[in-house]
Amino acid sequence: MKLEQKEKQLLFSETIIPDIFFAEHLSQIPSDYLKIYLYLLFLSKYKKDIKINDLSKKLSLPLKSINDGLKYLEVNNLILKNTTGFSIIDLQEATLNNLYKPNLTQSKETVERNSRNQSRANAIEHINNMYFQGIMGPTWYNDIDLWFKKYNFDEQVMITLFDYCYKRSALHKNYVQTVAEAWGTNKIQTYNDLDLYYQKQEKLTKIKNSIAKKLGKHNGLTQYEEAYIENWILDFGYDMNIIEIALKRTTYKQNPTFEYINNIISDWHERNLKTTEQIEAFLEQRKKQNKDLKEIKSQVSKANYEQRKYTNLDFLYANNNIEGEN
Repeated sequence: MKLEQKEKQLLFSETIIPDIFFAEHLSQIPSDYLKIYLYLLFLSKYKKDIKINDLSKKLSLPLKSINDGLKYLEVNNLILKNTTGFSIIDLQEATLNNLYKPNLTQSKETVERNSRNQSRANAIEHINNMYFQGIMGPTWYNDIDLWFKKYNFDEQVMITLFDYCYKRSALHKNYVQTVAEAWGTNKIQTYNDLDLYYQKQEKLTKIKNSIAKKLGKHNGLTQYEEAYIENWILDFGYDMNIIEIALKRTTYKQNPTFEYINNIISDWHERNLKTTEQIEAFLEQRKKQNKDLKEIKSQVSKANYEQRKYTNLDFLYANNNIEGEN
């Protein structure tokens, strides 16, 4: 027995998009690439062949946008390149395959982690309800689990991570991953660590603004100038009081650069000068040495002048004697 279904005419047919696309991809895909994907999805039902040039004309997009879009869709596992062209990936099947990871053994460590896993499950459920209206895409669960393991975040830090990105209207995986990486690099694991990190960042911002104001940089600092300041504070451990001493020394130089200021501060760091008292004492000693050196040069110059004067008199006296003898 053979069952057949009558093919619908174009007027009555529909193109089905799985909900997983809206949950996982819609917030990240650029608008031009979305047009390409939807049109490919539409054409795939009819098994139509279409050339890149035709696709460009049909969607009113440049060839470069078409090629870049196809690469994007392929990299993000929405389409698959094959010998004849491209095929549309079944998102529901692909997601299920990615999520299904058979666990053949259950170790003692796994059992001991049940309590912690329950706490993490509660945190993930909170993230799902608070920031995804209860329809968070399945692959987010894998990513969150990975971030828990990779960065050892506690549950409160993980929730704060999503809250931070949500408030910046940047709740997509690349941005969340970037922030998570930054927090991990700064050894943030607990909420207390995060609080101390925020305090440090706030202090850093205030110092940057203060330096920009003192140097008359009303348009703000460049990325490279901010990097200098972060090096002074985070790597050298200097505060604004020490940096202020360096800034005051720029009054003796016309159009001082950040590199000039950096050379001064780096020299103090290399000399292991850590406090304002040590730096002030060093500068006072340097000032005295320069004064002594000037005095020595002055004395040497005076002595040379006296010697030249004496030599000239001797020469004049000798010439007079010669003329008298003649």
